[in-house]
Amino acid sequence: MKKIILALVYTALCLGANPALADAGEDILLLRDGDMKKLVVHESPQSTSTAAFMLEDDGGETTLEAYRGKYVLLNFWATWCAPCRTEMPHLSALQKDFGGEKFEVLTLATGRNSAEGIKRFFAEVGIDNLPRHQDPRKALASQMGIAAIPVTVLIDPQGREIARLQGDADWNSASARAIIKTLIEDAES
Repeated sequence: MKKIILALVYTALCLGANPALADAGEDILLLRDGDMKKLVVHESPQSTSTAAFMLEDDGGETTLEAYRGKYVLLNFWATWCAPCRTEMPHLSALQKDFGGEKFEVLTLATGRNSAEGIKRFFAEVGIDNLPRHQDPRKALASQMGIAAIPVTVLIDPQGREIARLQGDADWNSASARAIIKTLIEDAES
């Protein structure tokens, strides 16, 4: 019983100290289950990088600033990454069901990944709705402290990191979907 009371007090303190969670309207900490237990929710939002990354196909550049105004699930991955091959269809399903004005899955191939290799990877795993952007010099990844992949970062509409998950995860799980749905509903209110 003591542990339950301590857990509730801890959760209440986290909510009070975490504007990202308070804005969500529900405690996303309580929605974490399965793979989502690896999702580390920050006590307060953290700044992200201003480093540019390459847009798919045309070689132009952009920054995370272009995605302000919506929640972004930023996935750092690579064509040689076996866990990324398993995770990518989950990210695709999440984008299919929730992508739009308030939410977007942003995939970013980090390090040495040729444009043709990325196209081949997406074709092999059946992905046609996610961007094939690149961070070939790892500028964005480095500034955001990405040491290994896959890593997925949840960014709020103000462009701040509110959570991070290291390693692969089932982003199409009931828990992940509940977290994203809660965030989107908060953005709509």
